[in-house]
Amino acid sequence: MENQTKVEQFILLGLNNDLKLQYILFAIFLLLYMATLVGNGTIVTVVLAEPRLHSPMYFFLGNLSCFDIFFSTVTVPKTLAGFLTDLQTISFNGCMVQLFFFYFLGSGEGILLGIMAYDRYVAICNPLRYTLIMRKEFCVLMATAALSTGFFHALMHVVVTARLPFCGPNLIEHFICDIKPLLKLACGSTYLNLMLLSTVTSCVVMGPFIFILLSYLYIITFLLCKVQSQRGWQKAFSTCGSHLTVVALLYVPVLFNYMLPTVGTSSQRDMIITLIYSAITPVLNPFIYTLRNRDVKMEMKKLFKKKTYTFSFH
Repeated sequence: MENQTKVEQFILLGLNNDLKLQYILFAIFLLLYMATLVGNGTIVTVVLAEPRLHSPMYFFLGNLSCFDIFFSTVTVPKTLAGFLTDLQTISFNGCMVQLFFFYFLGSGEGILLGIMAYDRYVAICNPLRYTLIMRKEFCVLMATAALSTGFFHALMHVVVTARLPFCGPNLIEHFICDIKPLLKLACGSTYLNLMLLSTVTSCVVMGPFIFILLSYLYIITFLLCKVQSQRGWQKAFSTCGSHLTVVALLYVPVLFNYMLPTVGTSSQRDMIITLIYSAITPVLNPFIYTLRNRDVKMEMKKLFKKKTYTFSFH
């Protein structure tokens, strides 16, 4: 991939220029990042270690936790480094790499949440055929489709952005290399970039979101027509509540950010929104699933008891 840019590196302006506040933000973000790694890492470990959790629902939950770990790693460490330096620079190639993984993991996670909604739909509306429909091969195929779609979506944006001429200034009004602040710096026409952002990215974002809404519409209709007992309703919503909460945490800020794909002056708003779904949401996801899921909590207790016993024995 060749680029004819004169700019060899960018300067990320970051979240705040107040030196005292930067150290406080560094501590907060470091704690958030550590909580992300520990929380999501624990879920991945429990899902892999406990045979009882080797089911489609927990297979997708483990994948979601992996997405959260890598997605947070793409943005937070670079942000942390920025709090400790007066001038946060990133090379042109480094910027394109961060842009790629940001869109690859972000869009992949959104599609995975759509797949998880389908899993809940089959489990509630067609329980007798659940094991037949959600067989291992089909689950792996859907997870691969989420990764592949995210990969090509990200590659598309990186290719068209890297080909733009950047001849200065090189100040990015953000704490990461995102498309909209980058397009402000381009010397040439950004029409293709904006068109792809408003069409392809909107489809990648809205497609799974509409699918999730339809899945839950079918679930609610099924419950209204076929399930009369209060226990049946409680069981259904106990499995769906966590997923709906995670969907809301991811999609509400994303829809605000990418359904308004103009290159304007709302950099502060974009940074806050990006901050929510790249640093805060990955921390909350494992807590949402463990606090509302009895099986995960039970298996986590068993695993920790086993580890504690082994440690004390040795």
